[in-house]
Amino acid sequence: MAELQKMATRDAYGKALAELGAAHEDVVVFEADLAAATKTGVFRKTFPDRHFECGIAEGNMMAVAAGAATVGLVPFASSFAMFAAGRAFEQVRNSIGYPHLNVKIGATHGGISVGEDGASHQCCEDFALMRSIPGMVVLCPSDAVEARAAVFAAYEHKGPVYLRFGRLAIPVFHDADTFTLTIGKGETLREGNDVAILATGLMVYEALQAADRLASEGIRARVIDLCTIKPLDEDIVLKAARECGRIVTAEEHSVIGGLGEAVCAAVAESGIPCRVKRVGVNDEFGHSGPAVPLLKQFGLSAENIANAAKAL
Repeated sequence: MAELQKMATRDAYGKALAELGAAHEDVVVFEADLAAATKTGVFRKTFPDRHFECGIAEGNMMAVAAGAATVGLVPFASSFAMFAAGRAFEQVRNSIGYPHLNVKIGATHGGISVGEDGASHQCCEDFALMRSIPGMVVLCPSDAVEARAAVFAAYEHKGPVYLRFGRLAIPVFHDADTFTLTIGKGETLREGNDVAILATGLMVYEALQAADRLASEGIRARVIDLCTIKPLDEDIVLKAARECGRIVTAEEHSVIGGLGEAVCAAVAESGIPCRVKRVGVNDEFGHSGPAVPLLKQFGLSAENIANAAKAL
């Protein structure tokens, strides 16, 4: 098999914004002094009059984006996940979430794979924070193709959307010619009834690799891509619970408050007898280091997913 192309989802975000801006004149972009890193500079180069630099003032940027939404524009407010979800949480909650404004938050550099930037920037709490805001949609694409689709789906959705993108270049395994994304719907990538692996973000490709490992041992794993963390596709989750009886969740996020907890809640409330094991960052901070070794150190790997599945 030919080696897959690799691209960071933040790169796909920048390209998708420029493409979206060419199609829709109401798209505007707000940035907090990180246009080169978040890749919104791609949009700025083509549409300089629709790109607004807000400086290192993320809370203010969110409030300005909220104002833009009230006059019919569709703002994408971008920064690192740690600042977009963390530093600006109050403004996101009160100025965007509470009035349910049509603001899209493009959060890059999420998770442990930020690497050398260290614990201060390795945001593994953003899903939990954004899930807690009523009416907020939370998306975490698994590759560049899904990232582009997520940007366009966010534009079409009326209401606030949080999109998480990564810094690390990861394999592009979706087919750009055929892939479609519907907010609130998961995607079954691999069939199997022995165990289901429900993953999001860069952990989806690791889940596919884990399924290959398990297949070599006679274990048939179903792999489901859950780009939409909120609203959760309960139909696909509960179908997996009924038919497999064992679920492993995988996310580049704390096991507290993220995809794993959302799946556990859905399964527990359904009454379906199903065991669930969460693979993610345990109750700890990250630290500085190369991204790939860090992911392995924190258990965010195909090997760890496969071991969790075998333990179930």
